[in-house]
Amino acid sequence: MLSCGEWYALQVYQRLEKFTALLLNQKGFDPFLPAYTVKRRWSDRVKVVEQPLFPGYLFCRLDLQQRLLPVLTTPGVISIVGTGREPIAIPESEIEAVRRIVRSATSAEPWPYLRCGDRVTISDGPLRGIEGILAEMKNACKVVVSIHLLQRSVAVVVVREIVLPRNVARPLTGPLWTD
Repeated sequence: MLSCGEWYALQVYQRLEKFTALLLNQKGFDPFLPAYTVKRRWSDRVKVVEQPLFPGYLFCRLDLQQRLLPVLTTPGVISIVGTGREPIAIPESEIEAVRRIVRSATSAEPWPYLRCGDRVTISDGPLRGIEGILAEMKNACKVVVSIHLLQRSVAVVVVREIVLPRNVARPLTGPLWTD
């Protein structure tokens, strides 16, 4: 498995994400396809299925100094995301934050990309240290972590008490400043 290089987003055909990730893995690359589980209801049953968090995209660690042809010729791959013909690397911290959310026992779900909102840090629990954007929906506190290059996000439900404004070292239980 090639583990050197930086993370890049690959645009792939929707519904072929798992297959494309498997083929990249077989070619010796290091793909990452974050997924979440959702209940799908049919007329006769309810089934729990796994869906990609970022439909039409997967991440792959690549060394751009090596040939990219094996990646670009992999069935399902459309392109490497970037500007023009120049691929843009995704910061390791963004990939690691999504990895931690997927591995945690919390329920994650796709979330619309947000441009504005308060930047926050989770102060406790298995997601401690993750930075994101605070959002609220249906009386639930959520932290949204974004992959800026893709303009896609993932949201995780957290208790409000463990969410701090970014760069604040202690919980907001009392006054921030004392005279």
